[in-house]
Formats: sequence, C-alpha cells, structure tokens
Amino acid sequence: MTAQPGVWGDSRRVRIGLLGGSFNPAHAGHRHVAERALRQLGLDQVWLLVSPGNPLKPRRGMAPFAERLESARAIADGRRIIATDIEARLGSRYTVETLALLRQRFPRARFVLLMGADNLSQLPRWRGWRRLARETPIAVLPRPGETLRALSGQAARALARHRRAPAALLVGPGRGHAPWGLVPAREHPASATAIRAARGAPDAGMV
Repeated sequence: MTAQPGVWGDSRRVRIGLLGGSFNPAHAGHRHVAERALRQLGLDQVWLLVSPGNPLKPRRGMAPFAERLESARAIADGRRIIATDIEARLGSRYTVETLALLRQRFPRARFVLLMGADNLSQLPRWRGWRRLARETPIAVLPRPGETLRALSGQAARALARHRRAPAALLVGPGRGHAPWGLVPAREHPASATAIRAARGAPDAGMV
C-alpha cells in the first residue's frame, strides 16, 4: 500500500526532500534525482509533489492530474520515495505557498527543495522566489545541457554567498538565510518532453 502524507500533518522529526513537478509523465530521471538526494543529503523521505497545474506551463499536452499522479506512483516505492497529491489537497499551485502550508502542518520536519538545474535557471520566474530561497534549503541536481548555464544565471548569482556543500544544506537550526547547493550526480538523459514526443503527444513545455 502506498504511503500518503496526511494533509493535517504530524509531529515527526524527519528530513524530507520535496521534488515538485508536472510529472507529465514521471520517468527514470525523476527516480534518479530522488535516490541521489536520499543518499547525498541523508534524507528520510522524498515526496514527489505532483502539481495540479503548473502556472508556468501551457495546458496543451498536459495529461489529466490522475494520470500524472499514477505515473509518479509507478516510479515511487511508497516508503522512502512517495508520490503525493498533497499540493492539490492543500489547494496550492505555487511552491512558496505549498512550503508555508507544509511547515505549518509538519512543524518538526526539515524540508529541502529538490530541483533540476533547468529549474534553477527559471527560479526568478517563480512567485516569491527570493522568499522561497530565504526560507527553504535548495538542492540542485545536474541536467544535461543546463547545469553550467544555471550556475551562471540570475538566481545563482543573487544567491552566491549562500551556496554550500550538499552535506551542509540541512545542518544547524535553520536560522538566517537558507543555503543552496549543487548535488554531484551524473546527468540522467531521461526527459518527459522526449517521452511525449516518442508517443506522438503534443508538447507541454519543458519538464
């Protein structure tokens, strides 16, 4: 039976990585990121937060929410990697809002936001991105053709003095500006865009 975080939360002391996305569809690259983050950051769990609707992506070519959630469950193990619809149940579409709600409901959990290098490049387009970076540690995973560009982009430059080694992302009481860092990992070639193209489905933007 697949575990599912309760929307009302709990008081466990756990270290949780949050990997959000459309998962249109979920693929081996997402699983690779989750497994790498578990090992490198010493996490208890990774939650695959299936977005009910990404404001930065077009609706054309976006599979129904239930289908995307099921594809995320197919790559999860239900124990340490958990696919969840909690964002939809919280009624949030923006990551900064989701994190605020999760911290209220899971007050003793330590959250770290997991993202590919392509999302680090796009971070300045996210609602409340500076607040997000200030309050939540961010672990960036390499993406083919994206990593170097992301590390010289606007977000990386703005947050340069807060960059830390992966082992330091969840160390300490979490006061002050949250750190971010690049997690060493091989660049996994899987791409939801390529999978959709192979299936002949309309494009829905980058993963």
